[in-house]
Amino acid sequence: MNNRQPQRRSRRFLKWGLISCLLLALTVSCMSPLSGAADRLALLSQQDNADAGLAEAGTSADIPPRMLKAYKNAVHLIGSRVPKCRGMRWPVLAGIAKVESNHAAGRSVASNGDIRPKIYGVLLNGSGAGGNTSVFTDTDGGKWDGTAAGERAVGPFQFMPATWESTGQDGNKDGDRDPHNADDAALGAAVYLCGKGRNLAAASQLRAAIFQYNHSNEYVAGVTGWIRQYSAAAGTSGSGSLKGVTGTARTVIEAALSQRGTPYSWGGGNAGGASTGSCCSPSGKSGAGIKGFDCSGLTTYAFARARIRLPRTAAAQAGRGRRIPASAGQGALQPGDLVFFGYAPGRDSTIYHVGIYLGGGQMVNAARPGTLVRKDPVDAMPGYAGGARLL
Repeated sequence: MNNRQPQRRSRRFLKWGLISCLLLALTVSCMSPLSGAADRLALLSQQDNADAGLAEAGTSADIPPRMLKAYKNAVHLIGSRVPKCRGMRWPVLAGIAKVESNHAAGRSVASNGDIRPKIYGVLLNGSGAGGNTSVFTDTDGGKWDGTAAGERAVGPFQFMPATWESTGQDGNKDGDRDPHNADDAALGAAVYLCGKGRNLAAASQLRAAIFQYNHSNEYVAGVTGWIRQYSAAAGTSGSGSLKGVTGTARTVIEAALSQRGTPYSWGGGNAGGASTGSCCSPSGKSGAGIKGFDCSGLTTYAFARARIRLPRTAAAQAGRGRRIPASAGQGALQPGDLVFFGYAPGRDSTIYHVGIYLGGGQMVNAARPGTLVRKDPVDAMPGYAGGARLL
């Protein structure tokens, strides 16, 4: 928690917002060839970073399992620390940790929650590095931040040492309060957000809690966006239920959902089911040796269960059925519709990705190399290009 660096946070949100929108829209999962050499070169030059961009997508799949366990553990324990707190959910903690450290990205998290190497922010010495322009004198003798030369934020939730001294918790019950431990830090963040007993289910109180964490409206907007996306992925925002879904739509959806947990494979999947993919995607990812699905392979399989034959690429699938324009909004979608994403609005030839709409803002998704077939919020991916109704 570092509410002393709002300018740095603001710039970081603007930067990552632009990068995410650019890179996410250029994933190589199921794209048909582009017309024009300039388009192809522009796309391929950016696809090298497509996988990194997709890591920014807001689903529980981008959270390391041990970190997700820490967030859920904190929710379980918060009642014993702040009995009057209401509405604490793991997506709230995940939203904070996503912005502060990208869930301790690049670090290892031990079974007891210890994070190594430790995570340190910039030294707040007024140098301008990282956007800091004020000097903060040392308060912990380097106990938490590893230096007596000044102060810097620590751990996956980026607590200032002085704040940790007053708020730190022992989340893994080992007798120690360590901001570099996932369980301790997550519980400390939960306590800090809850204050004296906020109701975080109320939007105004959640916003106040996040603003207290970092006094920046941009920070609040960024964290809130991640909370919405994680909530949707967790099924806490929009049910994605099959209640009332019947006939061929239910057949298609159940077929797709039956493949949850199947690996993503570039070029993998067909009407008969999962298959070994091919090498290589424009970003160099190989499906050879991986039995699974890419996005259009999954849709091809699911619709084949309802005796509907689809072409193999996402862009070609957009030409089937009754097109639902992006301008109609997601509210025009119905369970069983194909849902598309493209990198150039209004140009179906640039559609790069397809999923199957579940309802409640969610879809069945084979997202990218290194992931499994899963449920995702439609909003987790940019470049929404509408849908198609075949059922």
